[in-house]
Parts: sequence; C-alpha cells; structure tokens
Amino acid sequence: MNETIFRKYDIRGLADTDLTDEVVELIGRAYAEVLGAGKNVVVGYDARESSERLFNALTGGLRRGGVSVIKLGMVPTPLVYFANFTDDNAHGAIQITGSHNPAEYNGFKMMMGKETLHGDGIQALLNIIKKNAFIDHAPDATTMVERTDLKDSYLAWMMENVQRDGRKLKVVLDSGNGVAGVIAPRVINEVFGGEVIELFSEPDAAFPNHHPDPTVEKNLQHLIAAVKEHGADLGVAYDGDGDRIGVVDERGDVIWGDKLMILLSREVLKEHPGATIIGEVKCSQSLFDDVKAHGGEPIMSAVGHSLIKAKIKETGAKLAGEMSGHIFFNDRYFGFDDAIYATCRVMEILASTSEETKLSQLLSDVPETFATPELRVDCEEDVKFELPGKVAEHFATKGLEVNTIDGARVHFAQGWGLVRASNTQPVLVMRVEAATEELKEDYLQQLKDALEASA
Repeated sequence: MNETIFRKYDIRGLADTDLTDEVVELIGRAYAEVLGAGKNVVVGYDARESSERLFNALTGGLRRGGVSVIKLGMVPTPLVYFANFTDDNAHGAIQITGSHNPAEYNGFKMMMGKETLHGDGIQALLNIIKKNAFIDHAPDATTMVERTDLKDSYLAWMMENVQRDGRKLKVVLDSGNGVAGVIAPRVINEVFGGEVIELFSEPDAAFPNHHPDPTVEKNLQHLIAAVKEHGADLGVAYDGDGDRIGVVDERGDVIWGDKLMILLSREVLKEHPGATIIGEVKCSQSLFDDVKAHGGEPIMSAVGHSLIKAKIKETGAKLAGEMSGHIFFNDRYFGFDDAIYATCRVMEILASTSEETKLSQLLSDVPETFATPELRVDCEEDVKFELPGKVAEHFATKGLEVNTIDGARVHFAQGWGLVRASNTQPVLVMRVEAATEELKEDYLQQLKDALEASA
C-alpha cells in the first residue's frame, strides 16, 4: 500500500494503482472502526470513471465494519456535506472525488460526525490498517439505502434561505464537465431567475473541454469568452467536485479567491461587526488589510479545507476562504466549502445594487497590487515538504521576517512571496505580491534563486 495517499486533509492517489479494491475496502473498514458499528454514513461520488468502483469497494468495507450506508449517488461534494448536516440519521460522510486532480486520480474526503477528518485523524486510519486492527461484522446486519431526494432538498433549502430579492442577472456557469453541472444551473436558475447560460454541464470523466480547476487562468478562457459574447453580469466556474469557485466580472477579468473574499467579507461584516474572517497564506495582504479596515478580525491560516474548517470552529469565524476558491460561510450556512452557495452569496450582493452597477465597480476601491497567480513547480513527493523550510532559513539569515505557518511566506519591503508544498499533488506552490510589477518580478526571482539553492 502506498502510504503517501494518506494526506494532510484527505486521501488521494492514482485510482488504478494506489486505490485498488483491496486498499479501498481496508479504508472503509478503518473508517467504520473509528465511527463505530451501528452508525450510518452518507456516501457520494463524483463523475470520474473510477468512482463507482471505489464506491463499491469502500461501502463493502464500511459494511464489514458494521456501518450502514446512505447512498447519495453522483453529487457534488457540498451536497454530501449538506446531507450530513441536515439528515438526523447521518453520523458521518464520505465523498469519493479526485477534485481538480487529473482524471487518473481519485480519493476520499471524510467527516466523522460533523467534523472533517484531517491530520492525525487520517493517520489513525492508516495505523488501524497497518495493525490489521479490525472487528468483523456481518454485512447483512447493515443496510444500504439510496437517498433520491437530496438534490430537491438542497434546492428547497436554497429557495428558503437565500435572499432572492433584487434585480435579475445574466450569469454564465461553467461546470467544466465536472459534477457541479448536475445541480448548480438548476439552483441558480430557480433561486434567482434571470438568465443562466450553461457551459459544459454534462459530467464527463475525460474533461474534454478544459480541466476543471478555476485557479488556472487557461481553464477560464471559455467562461471569459462567453461572458463577453452574451454581455453577462458575471461568470462562474466550478472545480471537478463543486466545492471551489472561480469568478469573472462583466469585463471578463478574473476575480481570484482572495479578492472575492474582500467582496464577501465586507457584506458579512455589515451584518456581524467585528467578526473574525480567515484567509490562508496564499491570500493577498489586501484581504487582511481590508478586513481590518472594515472592523473585522483577520486571521491567517494554513491551506487546506479540513484545517480551515477546524480553524472556523476554534475561532467562531463567520467567513473563511482560500486563494484556490474554497469559500466557507459560517454566516447563514453550515461552515463548509460550497461553491454553489458561494455563487448565491455573490449574486445576492450584485442583485441588491442598482441596474447600472457592475461587479467590477464593487471592488474598484481595492488598492492595486501586482501579483502572480498560483505558480506550480513539479517536485518529488519525498522532498517537497523539506524545501520550504530551507527557503525560510535562507531568507531568515538575511534578516527578513518569514511566516512558517504553512511553507515559507517571506515579507519583503513592499510585498511578500510564498513557497509551500501542495498536499494534493507532487508540486511546490509559489505566489508573489508586490507594490509594482518590477518588484513582483524581483521578489519572484529571489524566491526561485532561494529554491534552486535549497534543492
């Protein structure tokens, strides 16, 4: 068994070689050991070719462990979380998904009770498997029940709890042939009316049009073109399992996750003055400054949906978000990342403005900085976690302040630069922000030089 599939905030690996039926059944049995026999777990899966096979192997293991299964079918990850939070019969949740990874990957996002499994919790599953510490139960003592009303229940909740007043909007939705397409267009159309223009809503495991990762600008080109062609008020893109959002304004300009957080945090702080708002280490300094300027309490967190959810619980934050488009509302929602609900909150804000107001105008007062997108550098799994520490030492010896909460975030005179290890892919992630284009390039080169010297 490839033990590296047990990552910091989920389980992820190559479907055909890492996630064999035998390994996946053992994962199911280990989860059942922790959850406890006699409990029920909701299980869904994304549109990947391997997902149904993994579902069968996983649920076989769960039932051998004495846990009954509520089958949700092919649904976005947020609907699995939603089912877990709203179904009194659910004691945990598992989504089978490779998220934004290439088509040959797959994995598991897990909840025990209402808590997202991460860190030591995921390692505990590995340790149970290694010790073969299982109690066998008769599978026929458990049940497999299919829930068919989940999408309708989710829509009904949105209709009841999203503010639907205001002007009608024209929005382009690009599901990237991921699983968000099975429900997102329906929700946005029925909740808001207006005009919904769909791109690539049909799930297709081959991702024939573009990869469903809205942090990569080339994946947004179809969306940008459609927004301009149709004169839309905004465009929204989803990742493969529907928990990450990408937004473009009426001009086709990308509003990256940290800038989107500025828009959302201002609205949240109107309702909750002084609220805590969480951003992660890749986010612009403008986000933290803006939250403070509007009376909020900004907190910087490590990257990772599981870690941020734990931070929300610890701090009582009303809103949290990542540069990558994971947005977590703990205001009028359940505190988990849901790109469809985040779409609703963005549209609420824009719909409440005058007919003449454009989405771009709502962020026109944010100070201009010059930043790279997320830059990914291929790096072997066995060394990727060591290199950021060496980069931190390199800059610390030069007298620069370095935040090491997640990788190395180096504070330069007029900006910052980050090097951190991805927890989902064999890459290092870099990002730089500076007061000028020239300084951005200078800081980026300094980071690259430090990385090269550390390798």
